[in-house]
Amino acid sequence: MSAMIEAEEIFRSREHVAELGMIVAEGAKELAQKIDAHLVKWAAGSPQAKDSFIIESECPRFSSGDGKGLIRSTVRGDDLFFIVDMGNYSCKYNIFGHQNCMSPDDHYQDLKRLIQAAGGKAHRITVISPMLYGSRQHRRNYRESLDCAVALQELQHMGVSNIVTFDAHDPRVANAVPLMGFDNVTPSYQVLKALLRDVPDIQLDRNHLMVVSPDEGAMHRNMFYASVLEIDLGMFYKRRDYARVVNGRNPIIAHEYLGSSVEGKDIFIADDIISSGESMLEVAAELKKRHARRIFPYATYTIFTNGLDSFDKAYQEGLIDGVFGTNLTYLSPELLRREWFHEVDVSKYIAYFIAAINHDISVSSIIDPHEKIKQMLAKRAQQQG
Repeated sequence: MSAMIEAEEIFRSREHVAELGMIVAEGAKELAQKIDAHLVKWAAGSPQAKDSFIIESECPRFSSGDGKGLIRSTVRGDDLFFIVDMGNYSCKYNIFGHQNCMSPDDHYQDLKRLIQAAGGKAHRITVISPMLYGSRQHRRNYRESLDCAVALQELQHMGVSNIVTFDAHDPRVANAVPLMGFDNVTPSYQVLKALLRDVPDIQLDRNHLMVVSPDEGAMHRNMFYASVLEIDLGMFYKRRDYARVVNGRNPIIAHEYLGSSVEGKDIFIADDIISSGESMLEVAAELKKRHARRIFPYATYTIFTNGLDSFDKAYQEGLIDGVFGTNLTYLSPELLRREWFHEVDVSKYIAYFIAAINHDISVSSIIDPHEKIKQMLAKRAQQQG
């Protein structure tokens, strides 16, 4: 599909595979409502026009904690899109009189319950799971489970045709299901759009901006930003103590920097996930020691498992100047109230994906937004010129 095809044109001038329907798991309702609003707007005036594409469903639980999936209308022959947020810990259920926060295991079970409830009557099933279940355990070193690979195979056996995920921790997990559709997407255009919107004075040239990878594992993400912006790229190498294991990992001894000088430059750092955030803040501290100007970390999933205090302190001390994160997983009200946090809305991007798949249009141009970014940068240069 050409990057220039409008979403409305997809609905009005192209045949759809089957009636489009979205089945939304508990943790993804807020994101799905935004996606639905885009689809309803685009489909207006076309044969597919609806008030909503969301099909009513739920996963009620018994007091013992057992659950079941319910879909409250027919889905026979529909092109179904199941949307799930594996990381939404704000969802709760009652078990023996106590409230239990839903873990990724619970969300994954509910996804399978809803697929079962469809009863094999759908025309096609696509699962949109921005954060893949079990994806942080991406390789086997000892006698270890490979939860993500097994989950993908299980979904394939249940009749799932496509998986759409965002910024997979290790996209090679797709090798577990070579005959199933697997789209791994990085919302780079949306991130740069948010950066330009919220930091209007940022200068996107090699004299004022630099991309720095926080470690060797994130190099491919940062290489993309550096290449599309045509600026320098640096990286940190995590020197670890492989003789010790602390909290399940080898402790970092030092962050060694490789690259040209960062002195006086704004720095953009991209990673897939900010968990505790310790490593990101250590990288920011090392950059400040090298006299970097402003530092803007970005992560697709900003989950802050250790709370927000360390980032509050880093912002107050001028160590970081803002953190960008997507709404692809749950963002707490406390995080959204932070002055230093900038939300990247990816709902329109997902809606494009759904529209394209539902009309059997190639998604290659959606996955690679290089041309769209180039046009955005050219437009900005023209406005500033």
